[in-house]
Amino acid sequence: MALKRHLVLSGLAALTAVVTDAGATGQGGQMAANRYVGMWVTGDGQIRQELLATGRYDEARGTRKSAYQGRYEIRGEEIFYWDDTGFTADGKFVSADELHHGGMIFYREKR
Repeated sequence: MALKRHLVLSGLAALTAVVTDAGATGQGGQMAANRYVGMWVTGDGQIRQELLATGRYDEARGTRKSAYQGRYEIRGEEIFYWDDTGFTADGKFVSADELHHGGMIFYREKR
C-alpha cells in the first residue's frame, strides 16, 4: 500500500514522494532529492546521520544502528528535526559539506 507524503524543501517548492510500507519509493525506485540528502558523519565516525530523500532521517551512534529516527525539514541553510520519540532539534549547514547540529560538526560522507 503506497502512502503519499508531501514534503516542503527549503520552504520553496512542494514535492510529492510516493513511499511504500517498506520505505522504498514508487515508480522506478527514484527518490526526489534535495542538495543535503545523504550520509553525514562526525569527524571521529561515531555518529552517522543519513538524511533520506523522503524527509526522514536515521541516526546511528557507535555500534547502535538506528539509534534515532524521525523526520526533518530544511529551510534555507537550517535543518529542523522531529524525532519519533518527540524530541526536537535543529542545526545549520555552514557549507555544502559541513553541518553543525547538537554541539557537533558533521561532514558529508564522500562516496
